[in-house]
Amino acid sequence: MNSKKNRSTMRMLGAQLKAARMRAGFTQRVLAETALVDEETIASIEQGRRRLMMPLSRSLDVILDTKGTLEAGVDNLPEIDQFPLFAEECMLHEREAIALSWYDALVVPGLLQTEAYARALLSSRIPAYDDEELETKLAGRLSRQEIMQRKVPPTMSFVVWEPALLWPNGGRETHHAQLRALREYSELPGLSFQILPLNRTSHAGDAGPFTLLETPDHQHLAYTESQRGSQWVSDPDEVSILTRKYAMLRTQALTIEDSRSLLDRLLGDQ
Repeated sequence: MNSKKNRSTMRMLGAQLKAARMRAGFTQRVLAETALVDEETIASIEQGRRRLMMPLSRSLDVILDTKGTLEAGVDNLPEIDQFPLFAEECMLHEREAIALSWYDALVVPGLLQTEAYARALLSSRIPAYDDEELETKLAGRLSRQEIMQRKVPPTMSFVVWEPALLWPNGGRETHHAQLRALREYSELPGLSFQILPLNRTSHAGDAGPFTLLETPDHQHLAYTESQRGSQWVSDPDEVSILTRKYAMLRTQALTIEDSRSLLDRLLGDQ
């Protein structure tokens, strides 16, 4: 795959979208409102900075009466270099989500990782990334945290199993800085951070980590990860099961206040 070819194709598709929008008499803002996405999403796609995803292309084909040309354009896009298509779609939904719920059992959730923690984590990957891949993956992970700087950030809930916080990934200094960052995040309005304690004899998260999100048009979706890869979940029955698991995890975890106290104790032990 050729990254230059990919960017060129994205720019061509963005120009196609812009031409269709202008022919239909839409501003970027009006088109975004009609398609239930952020205005920045439309602007970024038109400028070739963001990949047009298949679900949005289909909506825009209907709104702009482009008779499937945008969908066909997306279908012909080369696979992107850094991330598989399902992961790019997940990150797109994540950027635009109005609510995010995240359970992790082995590591600190990506949206809350410090740069040093993320670098140490990515550097331990087997097989190892080369230097260029590592920097690309790191930049991609850190850029996801921009959603917290949105004018109206999503409502976010995190439940993390205690062993993920005890593991000194990257060494003592990196571990301490990560715990300190989590303590600061725990005070943010609209963000709930809870620790699932190690001394529980059973809990609803023993099948592994997952993320739930709600889109601006109130779709409920999920994303799961495992050793064998990741899975994008849109089937309502499957999303419902994960939603019920997350609700149970929140009742099994420490309260927000007790979670802060545990972080304080962990920081004091460093």
